[in-house]
Amino acid sequence: MLVVAVTVTAALLALAGIASTLAGRRIGLLHLWGAALLEVVLLVQAVLAVVLLVRGDRPADTPTFLGYLAGIVLLPVAGALWARSEPTRWAGTVLAVAAGAVGVMVWRLQQLWEATGG
Repeated sequence: MLVVAVTVTAALLALAGIASTLAGRRIGLLHLWGAALLEVVLLVQAVLAVVLLVRGDRPADTPTFLGYLAGIVLLPVAGALWARSEPTRWAGTVLAVAAGAVGVMVWRLQQLWEATGG
């Protein structure tokens, strides 16, 4: 369920970024609130994953899983910071690419967690 929430939030943020690029405008507060919402959902997911890891549940490839988990949490922040510093209309594209990467990475995290290692 959380994977779907991340995917939908990332998709909406990517669409907002693409829309601002096509309109020839820089990003606005809507984009930043979208990135913040995506970050909050990702932090909830990260906390739940860490709790499960501490309780003893482990994916087959724990180091790769942790790498994806750390990367996915950093992407919206990096994308928003880069987009805010971009003085052209391409700021929306920067944010859309970051959101798209999150959308893909969350499903990879799901695959890594469900892998049996076998």
